[in-house]
Amino acid sequence: MNNQTAAADIAAQWWRGLQSYRADGTKNPVADRGSLARLRRADLIEAMEDPSTFDLFRRLGWRDPSRLIDAALCAGVLATIRADDRSKHAARQLGVQSSDGRPVLSTLRFRRLIATETPQERLTALRRAVLLANATTNVREVAAACLDWSDERRRRWAFEYYDAANAAPTERIVTRETIQ
Repeated sequence: MNNQTAAADIAAQWWRGLQSYRADGTKNPVADRGSLARLRRADLIEAMEDPSTFDLFRRLGWRDPSRLIDAALCAGVLATIRADDRSKHAARQLGVQSSDGRPVLSTLRFRRLIATETPQERLTALRRAVLLANATTNVREVAAACLDWSDERRRRWAFEYYDAANAAPTERIVTRETIQ
């Protein structure tokens, strides 16, 4: 298990701990609906100031203060998710054809999501995507995207969205930028 996988698992466990019900359906006595509500409404700065974000930061074992932005982004997006659906990759769930033949997240919105450059843009785009998926998506995959929005992750999301994951490269793609 690499560090990115472990971080996504930790973030998914953090999310589960805040929910009203455990995965088995029993009531969670330590649920924190207040934190979820605050984080759902928070911009990136407000999310960075939330105690639950600092809890996630500590659980991830991070020491570098610059990583607080990633933790806040992750906390803000995960708080929007109501139910975990591990049946498919999060991007594939967004591209699933609905009854009218359209993807859940329009191609234009998906392109905007992939092109996001700043954490605040990514927070907004990922929250919008989660809401369009009826707040039900793969928590672990969304957490991984929040914590590591690399070119490789973007590529993987594109392949998944267009249901071409079986054609996705398994090795790192060499581009002009990586050669220079």
